[in-house]
Amino acid sequence: MGVRAVVGELGAGAGTLARGFGFWRTRPWLMALGLVPALIAFALLAAALLPLVLSLGPVTDALTPFAEDWIDGWRVAVRIAVGAVVMIAALVLAASLFTALTLVIGDPFYQRIWRAVEEDLGDPPSGEGSFWSTVGEGLRVLTLGVLVGVLVLLIGFIPVIGGPIAAVLGIVLPGRVLARELTGRAFDARDLDPAQRAALFRSGRSRTLGFGVATQLCFLVPLGAVLVMPAAVAGGTMLARDLRERTPTSLDPRGQGLAGQGPTGQDPTGQDPGGHA
Repeated sequence: MGVRAVVGELGAGAGTLARGFGFWRTRPWLMALGLVPALIAFALLAAALLPLVLSLGPVTDALTPFAEDWIDGWRVAVRIAVGAVVMIAALVLAASLFTALTLVIGDPFYQRIWRAVEEDLGDPPSGEGSFWSTVGEGLRVLTLGVLVGVLVLLIGFIPVIGGPIAAVLGIVLPGRVLARELTGRAFDARDLDPAQRAALFRSGRSRTLGFGVATQLCFLVPLGAVLVMPAAVAGGTMLARDLRERTPTSLDPRGQGLAGQGPTGQDPTGQDPGGHA
């Protein structure tokens, strides 16, 4: 895939989030309900982050005792950089914790949003995602968020280049996790196993990343996570549908077609995965 195609796929992924926002036009009350669990999770995280923000100065002083005898300019610059890295790592962890909490608290609300999107797109799956599957998704998001937060924190301490690299990784890696988890409900309902899901994500790697990065960037804006979460759930459902429709049968690791399709990559009506006769 050429550079232009990759950029186009990244843009298409970000556009999927925009399509999720478009769902406000057709189901405004349902989407408004999706704000409730996001507000609860945001309030809990704000209460946890506020002490860190207020004590950031002493924290950076404790992490940089070696700079105590430096001249003022260098000492201040180093401590500002260290404080920025600590906040980036904290925000990465907070975003992951927010997603995990919101998915679990808001499962009944997001089930309804997911089902409404599937019905609007046509041919909805007969299966339903389970509450315990949602809990598992939340735990995966939280575990990966902790790992990414630690990685970002450690890389951030690399002189000169560490800060910019940590900032990029703090957006890209959580974005990948977000995209995978927000498509989980749609894949669960179709009984896709991990190997099949991996094949779908490989086929649309750039599109998935574009959606995840756009969502993560919105989450980093104050109150952005609250306002974006319902649209992210809707967009994740649309992304899952897009990935299934554009994935050839050869990418199914078992060579049997994806769930709901025949062994030749056609669905039972004889159409190809893209819906063409």
